[in-house]
Amino acid sequence: MVRVNAATTDPLARIAELSGVGEAVDEARTVVDKLLGHRVLRRRSADVSLESALRGAHASAVLDGADVSLEQVRAGEVEDARVKGALRVSGELGQLVETWPKAPRQVLARLHTLAAADAFAGDVADRLGRPRAVGETAQDPMGLGAPPSPVEVEARLEALGALLERRSSAPALVVSAVVHGELMALRPFGWGDGLVARAAERLVLIERGLDPKSLAAPELGHEQRREGYAEGLRGYLTGTPEGVRAWVLHCCAAVADGARDSLATCEALKRG
Repeated sequence: MVRVNAATTDPLARIAELSGVGEAVDEARTVVDKLLGHRVLRRRSADVSLESALRGAHASAVLDGADVSLEQVRAGEVEDARVKGALRVSGELGQLVETWPKAPRQVLARLHTLAAADAFAGDVADRLGRPRAVGETAQDPMGLGAPPSPVEVEARLEALGALLERRSSAPALVVSAVVHGELMALRPFGWGDGLVARAAERLVLIERGLDPKSLAAPELGHEQRREGYAEGLRGYLTGTPEGVRAWVLHCCAAVADGARDSLATCEALKRG
């Protein structure tokens, strides 16, 4: 896993220089730019964003273990806490964009509160939005193994927050991949961490201007490449240049997949 050190000068920029990363970033950006330039968006941008949000939320919940079809989600026939949480998170991302670069930890707490609102009740409801404490377990739907200790989680969340507040010169796709990977590695909250990590990835892409209207659904790309998603995360956990590189390449491909899916939505709207 990447050791994020706030004292190191722009470590994310060094990741952007790894072999093949620049090419992968350019390829994904080309697909996203094609989506952003589609003429349907002149009058149906909100429709494409809503469809992307729905499809992304469904994919994210499935990655966390939900067994539900997109049609069921669209019809509102789902009681699964993961699906309901993913939908809440997706619906509020736009309201968190301005706060994200100034107070990322505050936003992460809010994302978890939205994601896990139906998972905790009664005396444990105060766990919403706060990192897990000693003795609290963390779910592991991707089979990544034991997470770091709460002490390490706290230190690395602080370092990640400081790094994001300082701003990196690295492309948005690299920053979003590292934020996603770091949160999956830490599993800071114990439940719904995947929902939070994937939402944070998308939030970076919005806030840094790659996809300002949240039209692409990278969650869908991760779900379509599920085996590569888990393999890429395990590579990220090694902290080696090769492992981190493979993870960033996977994330670039997932963003491109999500953009292509929304391009298909645009074409369907154009046909009426």
